[in-house]
Amino acid sequence: MIVEVCANSFESALNAQKAGADRIELCIELGVGGVTPSYGLLKKTIQELEIPVNVLVRPRSGDFTYTDAEFDSMKLDIELCVALGCNGIVSGVLHKDFTLDVVRTQELIQLSKPLEFTFHRAFDWVNDPVATFEQLQKMGVDYILTSGQQKSAPEGFSLLSKLNMLSTSCKIMPGGGVRTTNANDFIVEGFPALHMSGTKFYKTLDKAPPFSMNSPSFLKEDQVAISDIETIREVVLHVK
Repeated sequence: MIVEVCANSFESALNAQKAGADRIELCIELGVGGVTPSYGLLKKTIQELEIPVNVLVRPRSGDFTYTDAEFDSMKLDIELCVALGCNGIVSGVLHKDFTLDVVRTQELIQLSKPLEFTFHRAFDWVNDPVATFEQLQKMGVDYILTSGQQKSAPEGFSLLSKLNMLSTSCKIMPGGGVRTTNANDFIVEGFPALHMSGTKFYKTLDKAPPFSMNSPSFLKEDQVAISDIETIREVVLHVK
C-alpha cells in the first residue's frame, strides 16, 4: 500500500521521507484544505527529496469553481510543475452546482501529462459520487483523494469501499482522519493507497504575540474575498 503524506513545508516533507512515506503531496495552509505551494518551496523540495513529490494546484481557499484568471494561473502552475520534474498534480474543478467541470478538469489532466493526476477532495462535494467517479476514471485520472463524502475517511468507509470495488484504472485513496487505530481497516479492504498529514504542533515562541494575525472572517467556503474597487477608490481619493 502507498502511504502519501500531505506535507505543508519542507520540514514536513523531509520528515515524511525519514518516516518511510512513499510520496508526498506538497501544499501549504492545511487549515483551509491546502493551496498551491510557493516556487521556492516547490523547487527545494523536489531537488532535495528522494521520494516522489505530487503538488496541489489550488489557487485559493474556498470553493472549487474558478474565474478565467484563476484557471489561467492553475495552468501556469502545472506547466511549472512539469518543468521542475514533479511526480504528479493534485487538482480539479467543479461547477457551482457541485457537478464536475469536465471541460476544465480534462484540460488540467492533459496539461499535466506525463505526470500522474489526482483529483482532490473537491470530489467530496459532488452530487453523484459514483457517476462522477466513473467520469473521472474514463478521463484518465490516476487517483481520487476522498474521505467518502464525510468529515473523515473512517466515517465515509462505506462509500469508499463501494468506489474501490468499481476501480479499474483509477485508484481510490482514502484521506482524512487516517490513524494507526484505523489504518488496518483500509488495508483489509484492499485500498491501494492512504493519505495522511500526521501533523503535530510545536511551540515556536516563548510567549504569545500581542494579538492574532489570523482572521476567521475570511474562512468562508461559499464566498471569496476580493479587493473591492469602490472601497479602495474611496481611500485613494481621500488621501491623494
